[in-house]
Amino acid sequence: MIKVEGLTKRYGRNVAVNNISFGVQKGQIVGFLGPNGAGKTTTMRVLTCFLPPTAGTAEVAGYDVLAAPMEVKRRIGYLPETPPLYPEMEVVEYLVFVGRLKGIGKGDLARRVDEVIERTAIGDVRTKLLGRLSKGYRQRVGLAQAIIHNPDVLILDEPTAGLDPKQIIETRQLIRKLAGDHTIILSTHILPEVEQTCEQVVIISKGKLVATDSVQNLTNRLRGSEAVAVSVDTPGGAPPADQIRQKLEQVPGVSRVVFKEARDTRQSFEVESLQGRTVRADLARAVVESGWNLVELHAVAFSLEDIFLQLTSTDAAEGGKQ
Repeated sequence: MIKVEGLTKRYGRNVAVNNISFGVQKGQIVGFLGPNGAGKTTTMRVLTCFLPPTAGTAEVAGYDVLAAPMEVKRRIGYLPETPPLYPEMEVVEYLVFVGRLKGIGKGDLARRVDEVIERTAIGDVRTKLLGRLSKGYRQRVGLAQAIIHNPDVLILDEPTAGLDPKQIIETRQLIRKLAGDHTIILSTHILPEVEQTCEQVVIISKGKLVATDSVQNLTNRLRGSEAVAVSVDTPGGAPPADQIRQKLEQVPGVSRVVFKEARDTRQSFEVESLQGRTVRADLARAVVESGWNLVELHAVAFSLEDIFLQLTSTDAAEGGKQ
């Protein structure tokens, strides 16, 4: 549904986007991540035909952004960070206006306005002036205008910026409901938003693509080794944490053991394995054979924040990992 190959955008001597390639499948929600100045907004402006690329190609819904920009625009809905609203208009008046701009026929316009009002849950403010709406309702109206012509692709730039926690949850739920009917690319710097909303991430840094994959696959690829949380209960008098740690360190394949906390007779550790080694079964055996109770043993996953920081570090960005 979205296909980007070798995309480059220069402003004079400054390279904002440098030879990036990625694809988004129909019905997916993809998180587009990167530090400030990484090239996210520039890429989205190319995809929405606001800016032409300097080199490379970008296709949206089968149409090239340079060769057929009007066809692309007909098939996308765009919500910039600040919704394009006219404060002196009422909600319904504004949506009718946008629907006419997007070429919806008179016979369908009233129906589409009612449908997007219901879908974005703004019926209780439909006759209010846009300038008097809360930030949350303005974002919802922005989403309504983006989907009013039922586009194939939605491009959302920081859709929850400035919202309170309740509004953020409601907006994320709405975006998830839109998936399937629409392919969604979501630019954000809020990492939990991507973990809770998106199926795939595209990460860029300094204009270069550093990763594109699911969070789980990125975790597996970057980790290489196994990290395991181990909790041990030692009734009848807990041995020193160093004694337990040393026992765990003796398990073949273990590279490091870090003490985390102690509560009563329970002590918790994080164990890291050598590259390519699986140590959970041997850890469990070591604990039981020592006469201790194994309370907890499970793999520890990277958080998206860990992945993001590792991939956008100076070395990773300069290496152009993909």
